[in-house]
Amino acid sequence: MDDILLKVEGLKKYFPITGGIFGKKKGDVKAVDDVDFYVRKGETLGLVGESGCGKSTTGRMLMRLIEPTEGQVIFEGKDLGKLNANEMRKMRKDMQMVFQDPFASLNPRHTVEKILEEPLIVHGIGTAKERKQRVKEMLEVVGLSSYHAKRYPHQFSGGQRQRIGIARALMTKPKLIIADEPVSALDVSIQSQVLNLLEDLQKEFQLTYLFIAHDLGVVRHISDRVGVMYLGRLVEITTAEKLYEKPLHPYTQALLAAVPIPDPSLKKARELLTGDLPSPSDPPKGCAFHTRCKECMEVCRTTRPELRELEPGHFAACHLYG
Repeated sequence: MDDILLKVEGLKKYFPITGGIFGKKKGDVKAVDDVDFYVRKGETLGLVGESGCGKSTTGRMLMRLIEPTEGQVIFEGKDLGKLNANEMRKMRKDMQMVFQDPFASLNPRHTVEKILEEPLIVHGIGTAKERKQRVKEMLEVVGLSSYHAKRYPHQFSGGQRQRIGIARALMTKPKLIIADEPVSALDVSIQSQVLNLLEDLQKEFQLTYLFIAHDLGVVRHISDRVGVMYLGRLVEITTAEKLYEKPLHPYTQALLAAVPIPDPSLKKARELLTGDLPSPSDPPKGCAFHTRCKECMEVCRTTRPELRELEPGHFAACHLYG
């Protein structure tokens, strides 16, 4: 497929657990455990799951902010794992990230102008005059005014700060933006404004998004395809339309059943998940979800299901469809 911008194969991240007097390794926290997916040019792939499922770790590994334990990240045909630090820095011109907390990700000692200029200085783009002009243009693009450039991050609201974060990501004219829960720290009334802004920017600049979130409603609004993660593994991936109309994996079904409907006259049976989320340092054998699954069979306890194409474009890792 020629239109694939990003391809991830067998991606793993294990954090070692050490203990004792000599700090010996006792085991691993399997934060991400064998993840495969791809993102086409111009599309938005949503990545959803409970807190601690490994979705943010996946996003950071794609940028090599965290080094993978194993696996490949291929961007525009280049294996990012084989690039040295200098080559990777150059590659980040085309790959940018929008972080969850817009206050923590902006330097409080710098003006907005300096924050937005920094990516251009790092990549040696433009003269001082051209950089200042680009800052003003990008502030207007994300719905702020050019006079805001002289202000500091603490002088803005949460929604405005996230707009500054988005403007910073766009400064180098990237092809891919990894948005790590970009609206979860914002008020609900502001969330839709930021989501609409992201959609408008995608059309205007032909952007490709990997959109990480735990809110299924938000993901449905913005994503073309959706991948569902559970305990470091992808359990289902398909188009947003198919996922919401006909989820195949029991975990996806339970997640969707928990989404509230804004109509008191409509009632639906809620499938409450029993049990606790297992520890990533000691995941269950077989299917990671079998300890909480009402459809659990004997094979689920012993054999890990592969992510297989069960319908055209609809992948799920479940023994129910074996």
